Amino acid sequence: MPAPPRPHGLDPHGFIAREGSLDRVPGAFQPVVAAVRDRLPDVFGARLDGAYLYGSIPRGTARVGRSDLDLLVVLRAEPTDADRAVARALGEALDREFPQIDGVGTLLYGRERLLGEQERYDMGWFVACLCTPLLGDDLAERLPRYRPGSLLARETNGDLARLLPRWRERIAAAADDEAARRRLVRFMSRHLVRTGFTLVMTRWNGWTSDLREMAEVCGAYYPGRAPQLLRAAEYGQEPVGDPYVLQSHVDDLGPWLAAEYARVHGVKSPRAQDAP
Repeated sequence: MPAPPRPHGLDPHGFIAREGSLDRVPGAFQPVVAAVRDRLPDVFGARLDGAYLYGSIPRGTARVGRSDLDLLVVLRAEPTDADRAVARALGEALDREFPQIDGVGTLLYGRERLLGEQERYDMGWFVACLCTPLLGDDLAERLPRYRPGSLLARETNGDLARLLPRWRERIAAAADDEAARRRLVRFMSRHLVRTGFTLVMTRWNGWTSDLREMAEVCGAYYPGRAPQLLRAAEYGQEPVGDPYVLQSHVDDLGPWLAAEYARVHGVKSPRAQDAP
């Protein structure tokens, strides 16, 4: 079995180090970040509690014309359909205005939910470790430190089995839309690679957000799946509109990952919003 890359991503005390900072935003993307900072208060008004960047832009690895802008917007109350529509319109406007980004993904959450016990090892961890403060108070100051343990693994990605039926519905809806299939390939490929990594991060005892490294780490522990994981990492960076890739994700790699995840870490605690 090939050795995985050397573990890293932890601070001297063994906690996951927060990744990303505004200082790392590449120069080409600084005007986009400035526009977001200026426009969010106008868009959400008094409902806005804060905002964060996450992903390749605050990590300093974004590629001009290829990388999307990832935002987490925190509201003082739970988001409404009107909030989602406003966020979608803002994202579309930014995508049209700034050719250096390839789309905008915005997560909307209420402040109480992010700080609640149920999200402590899922979205709470996400805020504390993977998000870079952009506006408002930093909620990480009210959250614990995190180690790469089994509880974190279960609560972040232990719901893949519940997601797969929804993914199949989205694939069917995109059957005649190559652009939509391409977006799904990027989203699902990234999700599967990250799930594969968190499956083994307790053994690796480190953290990374680099897709290729995630695939390499998981593939070192599951060599029979290594080629699939590496291809998925490539599709996460350079997506294609091939329906075969999507079918393979939901018929092979996805079900295997879901079953192995449940065996190793268990299943993620259900959320109220998971109910039909």
